[in-house]
Amino acid sequence: MKLFKSETQKTVTFIIISSICLFMSLIQSVDELLHFNLSWVAIILCGLPIIKEAATCLYEEFDIKADVLVSLALIASVIIGEIFAAGEISVIMTIGALLEDLTVQKAKSGIENLVKLTPKQARIIRDNKEIMINADDIEIGDIVRVIAGETIPVDGVIIKGQGSIDESIMNGESLPVDKYVGDDVLSGTINQYSTFDIKATKTSQDSSLKRMIKLVKEADSKKAPIVSLTDKWATWIVVIALVSSIGTYLVTHQILRSVTILVVFCPCALVLATPTAIMAGIGNASKYGMLIKGGDVVERLSKIKNIAFDKTGTLTYGKLSVVEYKSFNPEYDDEALLKILASVEAYSEHPLGKAIISYYKENNEELLDIQNFTVNPGKGITANLGEKSILVGNLKLIKDVDINLNKDIINISEEFTKKGCTVIYLSIDNKLIGYVALSDILREEAKEVISYIKSQKINPIMLTGDNKNSAQNIASIVGIDDIHPSLLPEDKMNIIKNLEDSKSPTCMIGDGVNDALALKYSSVGISMGAIGSDIAIEASDIALASDDIKNIPYLLYLSKKTMKTIKLNVTFSLALNFLAIILAMTGILNPVVGALVHNLGSVFVILNSAKLLKTRNNLDLHIKIEYEVTNKSKGALIV
Repeated sequence: MKLFKSETQKTVTFIIISSICLFMSLIQSVDELLHFNLSWVAIILCGLPIIKEAATCLYEEFDIKADVLVSLALIASVIIGEIFAAGEISVIMTIGALLEDLTVQKAKSGIENLVKLTPKQARIIRDNKEIMINADDIEIGDIVRVIAGETIPVDGVIIKGQGSIDESIMNGESLPVDKYVGDDVLSGTINQYSTFDIKATKTSQDSSLKRMIKLVKEADSKKAPIVSLTDKWATWIVVIALVSSIGTYLVTHQILRSVTILVVFCPCALVLATPTAIMAGIGNASKYGMLIKGGDVVERLSKIKNIAFDKTGTLTYGKLSVVEYKSFNPEYDDEALLKILASVEAYSEHPLGKAIISYYKENNEELLDIQNFTVNPGKGITANLGEKSILVGNLKLIKDVDINLNKDIINISEEFTKKGCTVIYLSIDNKLIGYVALSDILREEAKEVISYIKSQKINPIMLTGDNKNSAQNIASIVGIDDIHPSLLPEDKMNIIKNLEDSKSPTCMIGDGVNDALALKYSSVGISMGAIGSDIAIEASDIALASDDIKNIPYLLYLSKKTMKTIKLNVTFSLALNFLAIILAMTGILNPVVGALVHNLGSVFVILNSAKLLKTRNNLDLHIKIEYEVTNKSKGALIV
C-alpha cells in the first residue's frame, strides 16, 4: 500500500515531523529522557535525500550542483558535533526546494487544467440516434451534440441550434459569446445554455485544445541561455566555496568557520533565480491564451528591435465584409439595392457573395425569389428577378455587356481599389443601379498596438503578399511606415534574415503557410493560434490562441518584467552570498545562523519570481501608462 499520494505530500510530512523534532531537541530534558538527539530525525528525513541526490549526480553525471555543497556542509556539521545545525540546514534546504517545486507546479498548472478540460466522452448523432462514444474516437464529419453545461469535445461548426459559449480558456475573456448556425466553435470551450449540434472539422487529437496542451508542454523542453550560465556559476561557486573554506581553516584553524562558509556559500538562490522566473512568466502567459514554447523565447523577446506583421489575418481579421453600398438609380434606394444583391448572392458559393449575404442577414431575413441563376467565372452572376434581367459582378462583366459607365462611376471604382477594396456592381435590364464595396476589416486594436510598439522604441514593419495599394492603405491607418508589399514567402524570409544578420533582432507575426519561413528565421515567431495554419503554428515560438494582437503589448511587457525579475534575483543572491561569506570568515556567523540567512535568500528569489504569476494582462493599463509617459508632450492618449 502506498503511504503517500504524491512526492509533495511526502516532503511536507517529512518537513513537519523534522521541524517538530528540531523544536523538541531544544528542550534538554526531552533529549535526556530519550537518550537521543531528536535533530537526527531531521537529518535522516530531510538531509539524507539531499546527500543521496548529490552523490547520484556526482557519480552518474559528474554534475557539481548546489546539493554537493549542502551535503559537505551537513557532513562537516555532524563531524564537529553541530547536530542541531545539520538538522536545521536539512529542513531549511528542503523547505526551499519545496517552495521551488510549488512555484513551478503553479506555473505549470495551466497544463493540468487544460488536460482536465478535455472531455472523455461525446454525444454523436448516427442514424438519427444519440449515442455516447469516447471523445478520442470522433472523426471529421461526425455530428456532435453539445448540451448546456458541457465542454465542447472537438473543433467544429454549428449546423443546428445555438448557444452561449464561455471561451475564456482560449482568449481570457470573461463574457460568453453567442454562437449561431454557421459559427465555428473550439474544443475546451463551454456551452453555457441551450443545445446545439456541430459538425466536426477536426479529430479530437488535432483539436484546438489538444494543440494548446502540446504547445504548453513544449515550454518545458527548452532552457533559456541564461539558465545554463547560472548553472556554470553554481559550479564555480562550489569550487570557490571549497577553496575559501579550506583557506579559512588554514588561517584561523577554526573548523566552525570553515563549515559556516560551506553553508552560506551554497548557490541555491542563484540557481533558482532564472528557472523560477521563466516558468512563472510562461505560466502567466498561458492563462491568457499566449502559448510560449520555451524559456529562451522570453529572453529573446525582451531584446527585439523590430516587429514584422503580416497584413491579412494579423492586422486585419482576414474576412471580407461590406464597407459601403450605394444606389445611383432613383427607382431603387440603397436598401433595395442591398436586398437584390443579397437575394442573388444567396445562391453563390463565392466568398464575396457569402460576405454580402452575411452582412445583409445581420438586420434582415427576407430575400427575393431569383430565377435562372448562372455563374460567369471570373466576372460575376446573371439571373432573373421576375421579368427583369439581373447582372451582379465586377467591372469586367459590366463592360462585356456594354453598359454605359460614366466617369464618376469609374473614379469611384478606382478610389476603392486604391484602398484595397473589391467593388461589385448591380445592373438591372442593362442599366447600372449601384455598387457594393467589400474589404478585409482592420482589427479594432491594431492602431493602438502599433502606437504602443513605437513607444517602446521598436520599429513596426509590414510584410505582405497583398498589392501595394492595399498594403499602403492599411499601413497608413495603423501608422506603419516600413512597408513591403507583393512578397512571396521567400521574400519575407530574406527580409527577416537580412535584419537578423545586421544584428537587429526581429519578431515576426503571421498566420498563414506563407509566413512559416519568416516565422522560423526570426528571433521570435508569433502565430495566430486559432485561425493560423498548422505549419505556421509549428514554425512559431509563441501561439496566440485567441488570435488577438492586443496581447502583443502584454507579451513585450511580460518578457521585460521577467528579465528584470531574473536580474534582481541574481543580483540579490550574489550580494547575499558574498556578504555572508565575509561574516562567516570573521566568525560573526555560525552554521545555524548561516543556514538561516542563506535560505532566506532562496525564499526571497522564489517569492519574487512567484509575483509574475499574479501579473495582470491589462491592455489599457500597459498602453496608457507607458504610451502616455513616452508621448506626454504630445498629449497622446490611447484607450
